[in-house]
Amino acid sequence: MKLFIHRKDLRIHDLAGFDYLHETGAESIHLLILDPFLLRGGREKEHSGRNFLQHVRRLKQLYEQHGHQLHIVYGEPEQVLDYVLEQQPIDEVVVHRDFTPYAKERDRKLRQMADQHGAAFTLLVDHMMIHVEHFAEFTGKDGYYKIFAPFHRKWLDFLSQHPNPVSSTSIKELKLSSRAIDWPERFQLPFQLEDYEPAGEPAPLLQHFLAKQVADYGEERDYYAIDPSSGLNPHVVLGAVSVREMYDRASLEQGSEEWIRQIAFRDFYLYQAIYDEDYFRYEKRYDLSGLDDRYFEAWYKGETGIPVIDASMRQLNETGRMHNRLRILSAMFLTKNLQCPFTLGEQYFRRKLLDYDNIINRGNWMWCASLGANSAPYFRVVNPVTQSAKYDPEGDYIRQWLPELKDLSIKEIHQPRPDAIVDLKRSRAAAIETYKGIVQSL
Repeated sequence: MKLFIHRKDLRIHDLAGFDYLHETGAESIHLLILDPFLLRGGREKEHSGRNFLQHVRRLKQLYEQHGHQLHIVYGEPEQVLDYVLEQQPIDEVVVHRDFTPYAKERDRKLRQMADQHGAAFTLLVDHMMIHVEHFAEFTGKDGYYKIFAPFHRKWLDFLSQHPNPVSSTSIKELKLSSRAIDWPERFQLPFQLEDYEPAGEPAPLLQHFLAKQVADYGEERDYYAIDPSSGLNPHVVLGAVSVREMYDRASLEQGSEEWIRQIAFRDFYLYQAIYDEDYFRYEKRYDLSGLDDRYFEAWYKGETGIPVIDASMRQLNETGRMHNRLRILSAMFLTKNLQCPFTLGEQYFRRKLLDYDNIINRGNWMWCASLGANSAPYFRVVNPVTQSAKYDPEGDYIRQWLPELKDLSIKEIHQPRPDAIVDLKRSRAAAIETYKGIVQSL
């Protein structure tokens, strides 16, 4: 008997774990553990937590539609595993890898628990296009790629020679066990999963985007007022849609190169998290003591007096969504113009973003803060006013999220308000001096 534990892989087809289970031909019990650490601080009430639980609800329904049970419990993962292995004749635990420090420590404990019960513990990679160990051999490189452009070229070359196709295996081909598990009270959910509406289906979004939008994505992707993005990210970060399917289907469409490049960028950050030993500790490597949080509250409340920044934060707080160009503007404004530690913004996005992913979010924040191997130079401080005028020339986005400014002219609407908390020119000059010192402190 095998035990498969769902994580950031909330779908029932095209999973590396399902391929593995199918090849063994063994019966399997399927489990999803709601980890108290990952839901700490009331995260189940925030956009990122709600998105996760809505996808859990959807996955539960998908299992039920196929006549199978997905066991969903709440508790420390190693304690849950200990209980299951005591109750059931499990000889192997199968899970997909993640690369954060917490995930690695969690899996170390799970492996230790499996060993105590005489069960094998198998870790598979599912959420990357490349197999990182094979990719490293393919590059023949001493060390790892620190810059995206050469990584991207080699990534395309690797996949052309070592494709990672969509699997035809789905839950229909597996032998799911009908064995009951009598879960004790301590593993019951502290909230009602039924209170969360099931997440929508990603398939129609992918179909529409590839049919109608992907050809223009390269030219339009930064124009956040029209938001030409696919809308798939809240599904991608939880594995509700397969990156293999996205890549394969996009490869058949003309003009899809820029969107495929975004899939490569996602792999690049995951790759960095694996090979860059400082990826999760750069804030400890650099001297950030000259930064402070005096403007942090004004930033997250959308009360800075810089219209595009305030509009983007209001959208984030209300909907959990923020266009990538706006993420760059808001993150660089917080870290550079406001000289606030990037970790505060990173943690805030953790709660608020529908499509929150620890590794991707961290990579984006470090890039904006000019920290780490792959980052903007310390003297890069984008001007939110000129960016606003360039990518939202009519001011439509600002009028939508700051209706109090709706009567301003096209020229006026992008400009800092009289009560803006910083002067853009002076704060840019100060940021360059500060971050020059920070970068040299490494």
